[in-house]
Amino acid sequence: MVTAMPKARTAAAAVCVTALAAAAAVTTFAPAAPAVSAASASASAAALPRIVLTPDSIRLPGKARQAPLTTAQCEKDEGIACYSPGQLRTAYHLPAVYANGITGKGETIVIVDSFGSPTIKSDLATFDRHYGFAAPPKFKIITPAGKIPAFNAGNSDMTSWAGETTLDVEYAHSLAPGASILLVETPVSETEGVTGFPQIVKAEEYVVNHNLGGVISQSFSATEETFTSYAQLKPLRAAILDAYSHDVTVLAASGDDGATDYKLNASDFYTRRVTSWPDSDPLVTGVGGTQLKQSGGAYTSVAWNDTFNQASDLYWGGSTNPDPLASGGGRSEFFARPAYQNAVKSVTGATRGVPDIAMSAACNGAVNVYSSFTPGESGWSLTCGTSEATPEFAAIVALADQAAGHWLGLLNPTLYTLLAERAAGLVDVTSGNNSVSFYQGTATKPYKVTGYQSRKGYDLVTGVGTVNASKFVYELAGIPVP
Repeated sequence: MVTAMPKARTAAAAVCVTALAAAAAVTTFAPAAPAVSAASASASAAALPRIVLTPDSIRLPGKARQAPLTTAQCEKDEGIACYSPGQLRTAYHLPAVYANGITGKGETIVIVDSFGSPTIKSDLATFDRHYGFAAPPKFKIITPAGKIPAFNAGNSDMTSWAGETTLDVEYAHSLAPGASILLVETPVSETEGVTGFPQIVKAEEYVVNHNLGGVISQSFSATEETFTSYAQLKPLRAAILDAYSHDVTVLAASGDDGATDYKLNASDFYTRRVTSWPDSDPLVTGVGGTQLKQSGGAYTSVAWNDTFNQASDLYWGGSTNPDPLASGGGRSEFFARPAYQNAVKSVTGATRGVPDIAMSAACNGAVNVYSSFTPGESGWSLTCGTSEATPEFAAIVALADQAAGHWLGLLNPTLYTLLAERAAGLVDVTSGNNSVSFYQGTATKPYKVTGYQSRKGYDLVTGVGTVNASKFVYELAGIPVP
């Protein structure tokens, strides 16, 4: 994630209940918020060449190609898998949904990113031409929180967010081709802690109060410990509370660092389990990561964890040392367990557990994107992270909104009911974990943060699992599966 930047490493994040009852059930928080741990000011001993946004996407600058790589080319040349948007459509059984006329038509996916990308409209057009996709019905960019500073290709923060924006827009559109895209750009980069969040709040409140879209995709977050207390975080929940009252779905990436996450310096990791916000907010659906594995024409999902995959570590980090690349997940230090998680309290304990659901995010299973915002680096590149998973799930929500004929709002009560009902559209992910290891500071041995294990039912790595959209879209919408 981006430390409060985009969470992809492009940055360094119809069950009915009455409104009153739901609010009471999901807005409580743990009475004793921990103080921020002392953050080491030292940079990591082995600085990695990737860009870490507090966005949750991961990409490498300087590796643009003139054509996207196939899975076979990635495996042969780089030692990792990669996929096209068409392969993701197949993996999630989306062609059957499109065949029924459910493409996201009439819906708008709202994507929020700091700075945006100056070339995103032309880049999406190039992406669409290559894959034979039609342009979205509408693609609009707004800046309700203030004028965006002039793009500076030499500013790694801006280029990181531009990479995040590219991923968000191209993959939301890929999986919901009939939905309109509203890109909401903010003028201040989100970094660990509160910086950038006030502008995001202002922008999202504008979107909600003007009824501009039914689902908001946020590929960024900040480690909970980088807030001094719940009191510091509380005002930043304004847009989330506003969205809840207007039946707007809010999604957030659960992070790319497994059971740990960044300290306030956005360089060092906590050496114990931590969780991030806003994905930990009870009124937000936290989106974790899976790894798609292809066998013939079929795909299966395991929990995303590339930490100990040396080929992946070498490609993304330039070293075979372990690198914390895994689905974020864990137990909140601010929020108590919401009522919709009561049935999984054996896993969450007394606190809010994240993520809620998971989609493709693995770096050994990256996706192709097209961008041209950096002079001399126009072309195709690979990217990965829960910043990929979040816009993918935003597309699934847009499809379900169309199927239902209305916005679905807070999804979590429905997700956990579907889990209890063993709904056919939920695909359980029972293999893998989010334990991570890494070198840091002057340590001569790697730190290890023992995470959580995937298991039958709900877990703190992939949530309730992933989706078979040919059934899940209708189940989420609360209508019969055709």
